[in-house]
Amino acid sequence: MPGATADSQFALVLAAAGHISMTSSVYLPALMNANIRLVDVHIEQQPIECLVEHARIPIAFKVERILTVTIPQSGFGGIHLHEMTVEPAWVKDYDEIKGEGPTRWLKRFDTSHWGLIAASRAGERIGGAVIAFDTPGIHLLDGRTDVAVLWDLRVHPDVRSSGIGSALFRAAEHWSRTRHCRSLIVETQNINVPACRFYVRMGCALLAINCMAYPELPGEAQLLWCKDLGDSLLQAESSESWLADCD
Repeated sequence: MPGATADSQFALVLAAAGHISMTSSVYLPALMNANIRLVDVHIEQQPIECLVEHARIPIAFKVERILTVTIPQSGFGGIHLHEMTVEPAWVKDYDEIKGEGPTRWLKRFDTSHWGLIAASRAGERIGGAVIAFDTPGIHLLDGRTDVAVLWDLRVHPDVRSSGIGSALFRAAEHWSRTRHCRSLIVETQNINVPACRFYVRMGCALLAINCMAYPELPGEAQLLWCKDLGDSLLQAESSESWLADCD
């Protein structure tokens, strides 16, 4: 992993009772961009077989900052995430990892219960979200049918930070609630600081950190986030009008 220097802190403390609190001195930038109007974006559910089109949206991003994990006092001092600047910056592309990428999922998994939500503008696909649900072999689901996993969320680089990711996340929430899910799980890594900030903004809480999740990538730690969907049916009904406004 390239060298990093500390210049800000994104600290997480896990108390012995299991409560999680987070403090940050890092400014969370607004997601709105004056050049893009969300009313021009169409959000719709599509057949999972459209993953081929979904895969054409680039997911690569530049790694300029990372979250380093420290465990003081062998864990009794909590777990801390410190934000560091990476020098030099580098590019991460999840689709280049062997065995990964949307075009492979149809063969690797039973996607019959999965959801695909697409964002388009003027007929052009500019973003999408994939939700895994009720699928054997997905360890994040743990065999449960009241949990969904936001398996993939991507927005075209030309329109990132414009509110499209937020709209897709809300649509994924609605999709999960209509299937009686009480939690939406999201997996990120410590090298994807913008995504971590985004999920906090969307109301997710950090559920777990696994520094040994990727043996082939020893410099990366798995961060699992959870969005509590509460009373799924009641909230799904209340979000119907919001989804209509996105069309």
